[in-house]
Amino acid sequence: MVDYRIGVDIGGTFTDVVFLSSGGHVLARKVASTPDDYSRAVLEAIDNGVKELGIGPDSVSEVSHGFTVATNAIIENKGAKTALITTEGFRDVLELRRNRVPRLYDLYYEKPPALVTRQLRLEVRERLNFQGEVLRPLDNADVDKAVDRILEEEVEAVAVCLLHSYANPDHEQQIGQVIRQRAPDVILTLSSDLLPEMKEYERTSTTVINCYVRPVVERYLGRLIEGLQRMGISVPLVVMQSNGGLATSSIAMEKPVYCIESGPAAGVVGAYHLGSRLGLDDLMTLDMGGTTAKASIIENGEILQAPEYEVGGDISAGHRLLRGSGHILRVPSIDLAEVGAGGGSIASVDRGGSIRVGPQSSGAVPGPACYRQGGQDATVTDADVLLGYLNPEYLLGGDFPIDRDLAEEAITRNVAMPLGISAVEAAQGIHLLVNSNMARALRAVSSERGRDPRRFVLFSFGGGGPVHAAGLAEMLDISRMVVPPFPGVFSSFGLLLANVEHHFVRTYFKTFDQLQVSDLAEILDGLWEEGRQQLRAEGFADSAQQIVTQVDMKYKGQVSELTVLMPPGKVTQRTLSELGEVFAEEHVKSFGYRTDAPYQMVNLRVIARGLSQESRTPERLDLPVSDRNGPSKRQVYFGGDTGWIDTTVIDRGGLTDIPADGPLIIEEYDSTTVVPPRWRVSVDSWRNIILERGT
Repeated sequence: MVDYRIGVDIGGTFTDVVFLSSGGHVLARKVASTPDDYSRAVLEAIDNGVKELGIGPDSVSEVSHGFTVATNAIIENKGAKTALITTEGFRDVLELRRNRVPRLYDLYYEKPPALVTRQLRLEVRERLNFQGEVLRPLDNADVDKAVDRILEEEVEAVAVCLLHSYANPDHEQQIGQVIRQRAPDVILTLSSDLLPEMKEYERTSTTVINCYVRPVVERYLGRLIEGLQRMGISVPLVVMQSNGGLATSSIAMEKPVYCIESGPAAGVVGAYHLGSRLGLDDLMTLDMGGTTAKASIIENGEILQAPEYEVGGDISAGHRLLRGSGHILRVPSIDLAEVGAGGGSIASVDRGGSIRVGPQSSGAVPGPACYRQGGQDATVTDADVLLGYLNPEYLLGGDFPIDRDLAEEAITRNVAMPLGISAVEAAQGIHLLVNSNMARALRAVSSERGRDPRRFVLFSFGGGGPVHAAGLAEMLDISRMVVPPFPGVFSSFGLLLANVEHHFVRTYFKTFDQLQVSDLAEILDGLWEEGRQQLRAEGFADSAQQIVTQVDMKYKGQVSELTVLMPPGKVTQRTLSELGEVFAEEHVKSFGYRTDAPYQMVNLRVIARGLSQESRTPERLDLPVSDRNGPSKRQVYFGGDTGWIDTTVIDRGGLTDIPADGPLIIEEYDSTTVVPPRWRVSVDSWRNIILERGT
């Protein structure tokens, strides 16, 4: 019997599902998402796939999932009614936030409202210092009063975050005990359990978000598990975390903050594993969807991680300094730069006579004008259709008919006529401008962090990524690109390549001349053992475990820190010397200088990975056979220098390992790859499309 693993990723427009057998057979499908209950689309897609493959539910050995329900709950303000219990004088930390806004000169800009109303931010009298010493005992009467208010207001979830509880959790534990006794049905999160780390706003925001989305995630995953069981699929459901590792559904329900950016993370994880198979240690990833484009970096065989990110705010402009529009989540995540540039991004002409593209999007409904669903705006997809990059008659292998004439009408009306240019010139301007916007995201993860983009291979996926990748590569002087199999559903595919992963953190605020190596080693031994025990409980033998240690560090006197990898092995004085040099080199890359100031540790981070006994990437992939009747031709516009070129259009399955010269259009079910003139294209044994730029 052939076993299949299933990866499912939910997007705002489509739900993507990939079936992968141990022998490399792949079935990839897109179905319309069901926002009223996202689990319906997931279950429908899995059921249809099982029937199409002609297999029974007992042939499914794993279901991996990436979802957006937590993110949507925050954006739409549809999370749980939440209360916050905090130290007296700190109820407004959610309002004060950080002294940073994304639009410096916009006097009317307002940050999104706090997820907990001020009436439900409840104070208790108590006080600890930063070493965890009790300056003022917990006032039990205040705790009872706070719980009375929680019961009176019929609160669904309670976040408890007291000052310096990372150093001493006793007061939080006492409050938690009272809540469990008097309000057992209320969902409870203690910051000392979720995030025992310094920085009050970050810890409070993260704890509140966990409470706010937890009921939503619990209901969603509960419905999904019940639906799978009704279908006869009884294997455990695993969920992608923002850090790129998988977690059990029970962990995702208890700590959903770790899974909020699960979809974008999965694509980067897939790129990491395929890059390893190709021997590519330095990759820049580009994931272009319908609304946004996301970029990340893999350097020296390691995925670049960030200790925090924002959720529920404006789309980033692709610059690491433009922050402050959302709610902070202080949890490890794959470091992504995001811009409002996708296939549905709307193009218009501003009052100054310049073309603007995005961040507004036409969304799923009405969508681009060419979709024939009533859309009147000109979009990036309309421009790509008009230029000949996309099939002018249909997408998704013929399942989705489109109309080139409607695309031309929308571009003419909204862009070409106001500027007095032709529709093709307007379409080319839209295409180049959206490329420029996406280049900002790629620079944000490369040159702005001290990395030369020319030494990276561009790894492009998403429905629109392979269409625009070559143009982006030329902008950044990148000479090699990879387009993976099934690029339009690649995030679902990446779910099937990830490993189980757990993260642990402990604040350790010491300069190198203050700390005792024995104390540091004792703390790390405890974190390492905690990670091993978690993996053992999930069935991973010690031989199938990998423990990685990171340290948040800074120079003494700095406010912000960098996360660097600690050398493996027993902790000694030599370990500290090597760690200091690693930090100094990273500081030079990121900020351009190093100083003689003392090194200071802030947080210790341990990553515990459960490694599969067998490789999760098959030796080869069995691509579906196309019903295309051989190559065809169509006119494609490659810019003013070359104009229209009669270009060969082939199916991906028609490519060989013998390089072919562009121009060439490569079509497949879920995406299209554009190979401009002066580029060469071939495929490897794993059916990755390899593009190399000529001179």
